[in-house]
Formats: sequence, structure tokens, C-alpha cells
Amino acid sequence: MRITHAYLSLQLVYDNGGMAKTTVSSRYQITLPAEVRKVLGIRPGDELEVELIDGEIRLRIPRPPLERVLKRLQKEHGASLAALGKATGHDARRYVRQLRERDADG
Repeated sequence: MRITHAYLSLQLVYDNGGMAKTTVSSRYQITLPAEVRKVLGIRPGDELEVELIDGEIRLRIPRPPLERVLKRLQKEHGASLAALGKATGHDARRYVRQLRERDADG
């Protein structure tokens, strides 16, 4: 199995050289192979982006904009983030450098 995370594309190649296959239903629906769902963590109700590239269909898991992720983190973990900011002097890079220097010394 080969996974390319740049596009979250997945190619399943079986011992016989074949690839995973699915069939289009009369309602134009497909079932993703279990291996694909498991590796990518796809669950019922998840949305996928569909793209047609050079005659191939590419499915991608949409990723939310960074701003939305940060707002959600702030909402769900605001107190913890504030405490972490205070503990690190609101300078994560400097704090990580200090930790690395401390680990290197001893």
C-alpha cells in the first residue's frame, strides 16, 4: 500500500497487481474500500472534494482554513492555551530552543 499525503491520495495495489475497485450504483454512488476508509479515517457523513484531472477522478478530504482551526482551539481550550502562553512567555520558538538546549546539556 502506498500513501501520498500531499494530496491525501491512496493507491492500493494487491499482490496480484490489481487495484482496489468499486462499482457505481444506479444512483451514481460508490462505496470506498474499507482499507481506504480506515487509513484516512473517513466516516459516514464526511464530505470529500471531487476533482477531475486528466480523465481521472480524485477524491480529497477538505481541510478547514487555519483561521477556523485556531478559533475552534481557542474556543475549546482557551484556558489551557492562555496558561501555556503564560508559561512560555508567549514565545513558543524561544521556549522550544530553551528546552532543546537544556536537553543537550544534560
